[in-house]
Amino acid sequence: MKKLEKKINTAAINRRVVLKVGAATIAASMMGGLSSITNATPTGKTTERSGESAKAFVYTELQLSVPFHQVPWQTINKELLQQPGLMNKTWFAGEGNDSLGGFYAFDSIDNALSFVTGYLPVKAKSLVAAQASRIFDALVVEEASRDLGSPHFGVALKQNPGAFVYTEVQVNVPFEKAPWRKRNSMLKQQSGLLAKTWLSGLHTHTLGGIDVFDSVEQARRFALEVFPETAKRLNAAFYTRVFDASVTEKASRQMRSPYFA
Repeated sequence: MKKLEKKINTAAINRRVVLKVGAATIAASMMGGLSSITNATPTGKTTERSGESAKAFVYTELQLSVPFHQVPWQTINKELLQQPGLMNKTWFAGEGNDSLGGFYAFDSIDNALSFVTGYLPVKAKSLVAAQASRIFDALVVEEASRDLGSPHFGVALKQNPGAFVYTEVQVNVPFEKAPWRKRNSMLKQQSGLLAKTWLSGLHTHTLGGIDVFDSVEQARRFALEVFPETAKRLNAAFYTRVFDASVTEKASRQMRSPYFA
């Protein structure tokens, strides 16, 4: 473990990146889509561990800058696989800043809470890195996410993702009140979008998403051009992050990521 921490800390000293904790995304105004939804095939079963659906999602990002090829992810994965209730993880490598993070699926909200209040702060401290973490209720977004081809809810992608985009808009909308069907019909027209997993913040009812794109270029366009217009119409602050999926494929596969099944 000391060797792991020294390796990450050495790389992190060279380039530090200031993280910004996101707000939330309203389903009624999420722009983008699934022009490539025909590439997603229903499987009739979930892609989570042992065929069960996730009950909670966790998003994390560490305030450091480490090229992913320098990250000892094999060692970290061994630790993560011992965490109670963790079903899978998709590694995130920040596009343009080499931040380190991930998207986790848990079998219960309680286990997700234990993870973000126990394991994560201790790990971040050992790496001398501030961290951002968010918990989302997976149950309330299942239907909406299935409709947009989410691999977390029984849909398999026919091609590997090129990039992920994490989005939030600073609003407060319980998911059951969000007109996601109308928004999904718009999202299905977004160029390069392969799938989306909707996010609904635990306790806060913030809304957001993990959007899967076929390329970093399409993901960047969505984050820089398309999504800001959505937030502007809402008159709300927003948060977007772009991650290169190609560099984390092997590490994510080892963590049973449904995006690389």
